[in-house]
Amino acid sequence: MNSALLRYIVKRVLLMIPTLLGVITLTFAVIQFVPGGPVEQMMLEIKGRGDASVGAGESSGGGSSSSTYRGRQGIDEERLKEIKALYGFDKPPIERYWHMLKRFAMFDLGQSYYQHKSVWDLVISKLPVSISLGLWTFLITYLISIPLGIKKAVRAGTRFDTATSVVILIGYAIPGFVLGVLLLVLFGGGSFFQLFPLRGLTSDNWEELSLIGKVMDYLWHLVLPITASVLGNFAVITMLTKNSFLEEIRKQYVITARAKGLSEDMVLWKHVFRNALIPLVTGFPAAFVGAFFTGSLLIETLFSLDGLGLLSYEAVMKRDYPVVLGTLYLFTLIGLVTKLISDIAYVLVDPRIQLDSQSGGR
Repeated sequence: MNSALLRYIVKRVLLMIPTLLGVITLTFAVIQFVPGGPVEQMMLEIKGRGDASVGAGESSGGGSSSSTYRGRQGIDEERLKEIKALYGFDKPPIERYWHMLKRFAMFDLGQSYYQHKSVWDLVISKLPVSISLGLWTFLITYLISIPLGIKKAVRAGTRFDTATSVVILIGYAIPGFVLGVLLLVLFGGGSFFQLFPLRGLTSDNWEELSLIGKVMDYLWHLVLPITASVLGNFAVITMLTKNSFLEEIRKQYVITARAKGLSEDMVLWKHVFRNALIPLVTGFPAAFVGAFFTGSLLIETLFSLDGLGLLSYEAVMKRDYPVVLGTLYLFTLIGLVTKLISDIAYVLVDPRIQLDSQSGGR
C-alpha cells in the first residue's frame, strides 16, 4: 500500500467520525420532540386506553418532559418515576446522549424496549430475509443487465436496441409494490393461477423436506418477491453498461486497434471490455455489501417477509428508540465504509485516478 493511498484512507476514516456524530446527534435531537414516546405508551397501556396515538398531540417529546399530557392523569408520581427509570428517561437528555455515544463507541447498540432483545440480535435475526432479497436481486440484476447492456451497445440503433429499451424502461416505470400485487393476483392464487406461495421464505413442512427439497422450496418462495424487486433495477445497470461501452467504442484507441487488423471480438473483449466496466466494477463493493442490509418495506409487507425493512418501520412506529438509533448508527457506518471501499476500488482498477484530487473534489 503506497503512502498516498494510506493518507487518503486515514483522512476518510477521520471524516467518518463527524459524519456519524452529525447523523446520530440530529436524530437524537429530533426524537426529543416526537410525540407518543415509550413512557406515554406505557401509561396508556396501564390505563387500558389503547395505543399512544390517543392524545399524542399533547405529548411531550420522547416521553422525557414533564408536560401536562392527558395520559398521565390518574398515574401517581411514584409510578411515573418507575416508568421513566425503566426506559432511561429519568436522566436528562444530555446524559442519555453521552451514555449512548459511549455504547456506540464500543459497538453496543442497546436493548429493544419492546422485544426484550439486543439490537444486534434483532438485526442478525432479520438478516436471512434481507440477504435473500438483496443478494439474489444483486446477482440476477448484474448477470442479466451487463450482458444485455453490452449487446445493446454493439447493436446500438437497431430494432433490438429500441425494443429492449422500451421493455426495460416500462419495467423501471412500474413500482415494485405494484408489480408485486400484480404477480400475486396472477400467480399467487389471487384470481388466476396458484403457482407460487403467498408468503414467507419456506413452507410449513420445510423441516420434513430433504436437502434438495429444502433448496427447491426456498427458491420457489423467492420467485415472486425477487421478480418484483429486480425488474426496476434492470434499467439503471443496463443503460449504464450500454453508455459506458458506447463511450469506449468511439475512442481513438479502438479505431487504432481496428486499423491494425484486430477482429471485432478481440477489440471488444480485450480492450473495450476492461475500460468500460470500470464504473460498474467500482460499484460492486457498495452494491454487494448493501445487499446484506437492504430492506424493502413494501416488498416485505406484501409477501409477509420479516426483514430489516419491516424492523425499521415497526421501530419508528412503536418509538423503539434503541432500535431506531442503533440501526441508524450501524447502517450509516456500513454506508461510509462501503463508500470508502468503492473509492479505493476505483483507484485500484484505474491507476490514472489521483486520490488527492478525488478527495478534494468531494
